[in-house]
Amino acid sequence: MDRAYRYTIRIVAALVAVLMLLPIGYMLVMSLTPEGFKTYSGGSFHLSLSNYKKVLDSAPIFGWMGNSLIVATCTTLLILLLSSMAAFAFSRVRFPGSKALFLIFLSGMMIPGEATLIPLYLMMRDMHMLGSLQSLILPALAGPMGIFILKQFFDGLPKELEEAARMDGAGFFRIWRTIFLPLSRPALGALAIFSFIGSWNDFLWPLISISDKAFMTITLGLPTFSSSYANSYALPMTANALATIPVLLVFLIFQKQIIKGIAFTGGKEM
Repeated sequence: MDRAYRYTIRIVAALVAVLMLLPIGYMLVMSLTPEGFKTYSGGSFHLSLSNYKKVLDSAPIFGWMGNSLIVATCTTLLILLLSSMAAFAFSRVRFPGSKALFLIFLSGMMIPGEATLIPLYLMMRDMHMLGSLQSLILPALAGPMGIFILKQFFDGLPKELEEAARMDGAGFFRIWRTIFLPLSRPALGALAIFSFIGSWNDFLWPLISISDKAFMTITLGLPTFSSSYANSYALPMTANALATIPVLLVFLIFQKQIIKGIAFTGGKEM
């Protein structure tokens, strides 16, 4: 019975995986199909890289991807730094009102991002940052999710490690840097992946804050490019394939960190 159950689970998982990969496979095949040709006809396949050359010649795809890479990388690194410091303070530093302040941070998770767009726009306007890459990086640093994930992980670390370090004369900053950060690599890896992909795929706020084509991210550039080829399927699919490659590479490289991070941070008490 157990053996049949395991086989059933594996078959269902394989079918779900195939269904999830079908859109990606269709996108890749369409991107390799020359404009005006069918993928398969006359007993042969029509596949080439001509669409990629046309897309790269007609749109600054790499420039948009570069902007997205800068924003996503800076956002991820700053989130890891600030969230880990804040999570360490909430987990190990006792100060008046710490629990109430942490609950206030968590309440931010219940506020939809759309509700903060107008105040955020006015704030960026008054700070003269609208239309720059800084306006895409700074607002993302205020998310409470990273603090919540890392605090859950820090709470599970043995207090004996911290006490031993204090006996050796280590302060809060040294304990955070030399003990908590190395031990929290799985949680940091998971948070880095979520932050990078979330920043890379962000569309609504860049649409509002960025108007200069030189600072467009890939999520803004792709609709602009697709609107110029409304009657074509191959070229928009090719542009989407180019934009998907970095995210797929990041996920494939760090997928083990994602699984470990979820396993370590899930199910812990606050």
